[in-house]
Amino acid sequence: MRKNVFLAVVAVTFATAGFGASRSAEIAKAAQDILPKVIEWRRHIHQHPELGNREVKTAEYIANHLKKLGIEVKTGVAKTGVVGVLKGKNPGPVIGLRADMDALPLTERAKVSFASKERATYNGQDVGVMHACGHDSHVAMLMGTATVLAHMKDKLNGSVVFIFQPAEEGAPLGEEGGARVMVQEGVMDAPKIDAIFGIHIFSYLEIGKIAYRAGAMMASADEFTIRVKGKPTHGAYPWAGVDPVVVSSQIVLGLQTIVSRQTELTKSPAVITVAKINGGIRNNIIPEEVIMSGTIRTLDSDMRKDIQSKIKMTAQKIAESAGAIAEVSIDPGYPVTFNSPELVKKTLPSLINAVGQENLTEAEWTTGAEDFSYYGSKAPAFFFGVGGMPKGKNSKEATPHHSPDFYIDDSQLDVGVKAFCNIVFDFS
Repeated sequence: MRKNVFLAVVAVTFATAGFGASRSAEIAKAAQDILPKVIEWRRHIHQHPELGNREVKTAEYIANHLKKLGIEVKTGVAKTGVVGVLKGKNPGPVIGLRADMDALPLTERAKVSFASKERATYNGQDVGVMHACGHDSHVAMLMGTATVLAHMKDKLNGSVVFIFQPAEEGAPLGEEGGARVMVQEGVMDAPKIDAIFGIHIFSYLEIGKIAYRAGAMMASADEFTIRVKGKPTHGAYPWAGVDPVVVSSQIVLGLQTIVSRQTELTKSPAVITVAKINGGIRNNIIPEEVIMSGTIRTLDSDMRKDIQSKIKMTAQKIAESAGAIAEVSIDPGYPVTFNSPELVKKTLPSLINAVGQENLTEAEWTTGAEDFSYYGSKAPAFFFGVGGMPKGKNSKEATPHHSPDFYIDDSQLDVGVKAFCNIVFDFS
């Protein structure tokens, strides 16, 4: 098979590298040489986004690239996932590297030449489709990493498993997907992965920088539903019934005291948000029931259990005091994204080699969630952030993730490539 021009360029990079050059310098030059292709891949994927469990063309695009590199490829993992295995010349550890592929049901407003025009059906609705969380850049950086490592495999001890995962943002209603399903289907077991690493682009972190945190980094995400049952009556005679609207209002306020007055926030932050309330059909009929739903975010497993228990007790007792009934259900979501402190300590020199000490920063906790957390149940894991904010911009002015205006500067995506490659070689 005839090699692509960009592969030839990378091959020349390695062939002409001086024997005295350090490994990290060799990686840096290769990553810089491949950067134009990484940007090209990112923009192609950005312009052709696909929703979770529907990443058919994206998966094909990735698989074709990996096959050209001579990497063993398995497709159809967790429906549309792609897994590539690169075996080094010598025995050694197995390192997992993960990127998520799915986009979001949003119509893009960012003024870029490669903006998405795609539309799709999501849970029965016609929606725009947009990479509004940077997954396109994650895929491109991992494709670049695969390219560099494939040309260095004779110097590599052990193996690298490239995991391109669907449905990180969640599967459509009635479907399963994402990291949990990939783990169930054995992505961490064949070959058995000794440590796994993931990257997330941050729109509020300046390009050229990496942010990390040992221990809990991103929150667990659980969904709760509370069904408040009262007694319907005429709106003019509320004493003749039990008003579930008023009871629900009291429950919403009561839930906030769980965080503000019953949770040790100096230990770690927590959030309880009621985001949806439905009840009633007209202005003068007190309804029979109200249904509310929301999200719970915690960064500590014991706190997670405690808050779930207190939500049930708070809702039920408030309802009982008014003669109503509250039925509470909690759907466990992603676990806490936990970075193994030992693995972080071992890996920090690799990140310093990639960007320099001055560009490495310790991240704050975030109450956002990531299903990368499931991989950590099978092997030590480390998830870190790469900057996507233009230099000189105020982070408070950065467009937020999951916004139709989401924007990143992709001019230094080689940072992710350098980080991954340094990690692989330093770990082996």
